[in-house]
This record gives sequence, structure tokens and C-alpha cells, in this order.
Amino acid sequence: MKPPRFGIHPGRVLAGGYTVDRFLGSGWEGEVYLVIERLTGAHRAAKIFFPERNPKDKAASHYARKLEHLRDCSIIIQYHHSETVRLRGQSVTMLLSEFVEGMLLDDHIKTYPGRRMPAFEALHMLRTLAGGLAEIHEQREYHGDLHAGNILVRRRGIHIDAKLIDLHDDGRATASHIREDVCQIVRVFYDLVGGQKHYAKQPPVVKSVCCGLKRSLIKRRFPTAWHLCRHLDTVEW
Repeated sequence: MKPPRFGIHPGRVLAGGYTVDRFLGSGWEGEVYLVIERLTGAHRAAKIFFPERNPKDKAASHYARKLEHLRDCSIIIQYHHSETVRLRGQSVTMLLSEFVEGMLLDDHIKTYPGRRMPAFEALHMLRTLAGGLAEIHEQREYHGDLHAGNILVRRRGIHIDAKLIDLHDDGRATASHIREDVCQIVRVFYDLVGGQKHYAKQPPVVKSVCCGLKRSLIKRRFPTAWHLCRHLDTVEW
């Protein structure tokens, strides 16, 4: 994990109402902290944007609008509101969202022997991701940057829940964006089951999804996330 650039210490109060608990991580646009709402004691995730990545609040406002538009999609973290905070003499934007317990898929896969999931479990994970993507695409939106570092997972009984974070902005959704999302989750699945090192010995059901990572074949077989869902729901072992 990258060290925090803003260097906000636990216990600091932001925007008069949120006490910093701990640093959660950082990305290209900014840093994320776990904060506690002083009035209610509720835990929130606070994304604080780097000023140079957020000129005239364009990145923050687009991200907030996208989360709000997708608030009924089960795989998207729920957005609450925004605040302006002063850090190191600058006014920066902070977006408050629900805090979801869990770990990044990047870290979750390290808990498995050989750092790879059994095929059946990985297929269940893929079905969860494909179903969530299908909901996003129905709203004429897309993620745009899907990889194991942008997927938050949490065990719930025998199930593994997933949430997508860090949605990307590349203009209005097009068929190309949707196909790219599908290619990206197929790549995530490919890596979950062991990548190139173990691909030759994978069962046919795995290869029927991965298509040897040939993008043209993946796009032809699964032009939308719903096509991938239907394949996973009907495939024979």
C-alpha cells in the first residue's frame, strides 16, 4: 500500500463532523480514509481528491454523479455527500460514502494455497461480478478500470460479496466501454484461477470463458455482461 500523501493522522477532525480513524488506501485521484461521523458514530469512507487530479472539482463531481446514478446497483458503494476540507493550506474535496468491511481481491487471493482460487469458487466470483456489471450497464454506465485492486470482497457465510470501487471516467458509455468491462472481468477471472501458468490444465468450463484471452473472441462470445451471465448459468460441467 502506498504511504498517505496527505498524512492525515488518526483523531483529526475533518469538516467539523468526521473523526479520522485510519488510512485505507490511495489511487490516481486521491486517498481514502475511514472516518467516524461524530453526530451518529457511523463509519464512512472518505475519498479526498488530489487538487491537481480534480481541477474545478470536475473529477469529484463526475464521480459523485456516477455513484448517485448507480445507487440502486447492489455492487456499487452508496454515496452520501461531499464536503470541503482544508489540508496543507489548500481547499480539497472530500466525498463521503458508506464504509464496507472487506479486503481488496488482490489481497484476498493471497489467502489461497498457491494464490489461486479453485475453479468453482472463481466461477461464482465471476458470476457475482458479471451480474453487478449487467446492472451498471442497464443504467447506461460502465466501470472502465476493472482489476483485482478495484474489487472489494467480503465473506458472508458461504458467499463472497463484492463491491466495485474507483469507477473510471472516459466519457459517455458506449458499446465499446461495455465490451471492455466484460473483457476486464474475464481477465480478472483468468488471473484468479492461476493465469498462464495453470491455464493449460484448466477444465473446459474455464476455457469456455477465458477464450485464451483473445479479446476478439471474448467480445464476440460475450458482447454484454448479460451474455456472460447466461453462459455461466447454463454451462455444463
